Amino acid sequence: MKRNFDKWLETFRSSIADYEYYVNFKKVFQNVDNIKVELNILNSLIGSSDIENDFENLMERYPETLKCIPILLAVRNNEILAMDEDGSFVYDFRKKNQTIEQYKIFMKKTGLFDLLANHGITNLIDYVVGVETGLDSNGRKNRGGHLMEDLVEGYIQKEGITDYYKEMYLSDVEKKWDIDLSQLSNDGKTAKRFDFVVKTPSMIYGIETNFYASSGSKLNETARSYKMLAEESKEIQGFTFVWLTDGLGWQSAKRNLEETFDVLDTIYNIKDLEIGIMREVFK
Repeated sequence: MKRNFDKWLETFRSSIADYEYYVNFKKVFQNVDNIKVELNILNSLIGSSDIENDFENLMERYPETLKCIPILLAVRNNEILAMDEDGSFVYDFRKKNQTIEQYKIFMKKTGLFDLLANHGITNLIDYVVGVETGLDSNGRKNRGGHLMEDLVEGYIQKEGITDYYKEMYLSDVEKKWDIDLSQLSNDGKTAKRFDFVVKTPSMIYGIETNFYASSGSKLNETARSYKMLAEESKEIQGFTFVWLTDGLGWQSAKRNLEETFDVLDTIYNIKDLEIGIMREVFK
């Protein structure tokens, strides 16, 4: 029986965030631990009344502390470019490439000297924990992209499916099972990769997964490209394209999603997974 698109869309959910989605504190504390000794040395600069000289003396005795400077500015790179009326300078914080005087200019003009000497910081380890937490929260988008994959893999395993592969390129599918998928790759010109591939005795399933919590132009593009993929895959014997998607972001692109829904019988959401659609599909 033909499914009703609007009723199906009503079951989409706002989030699939797990407890580690918000901040990966294990990673935060590991990053801080990696420079804990050097940060403790830099603590000697806090509240200094002669911070430029104290910084120079510290750099001469403990040059390894230089590597901590970028994270004090919430920067991950070891090299930082800065410019002003005196020119542009590239500062390397792994291997010193400027004079101490030039590094002092960097510390002064970025405000780090003022921060350390005058603004009530009591411990750079605590400060960097805060910086790392903020930087890690920016990684939520990347973590969110993997949440749907992890969720889908959990259902694959729950159903006892063992012959499956993650992040498999179309060319590898062709080689492994001697099947011609050139229609899907524009005769080999496109390096297409599936999030999962499931192999059953009679079929190869190429699976794409995604979750969109918010709207954006990418959703329309995704729906159109998967509609084309759905239509092209119908011509290939022994291959089925499966799309597992969800998220309230689709509300803004529902018409494009509906067009794909109308031509792709194997498009499902999380609710479908919960009611056991994998048992029905991967026979």
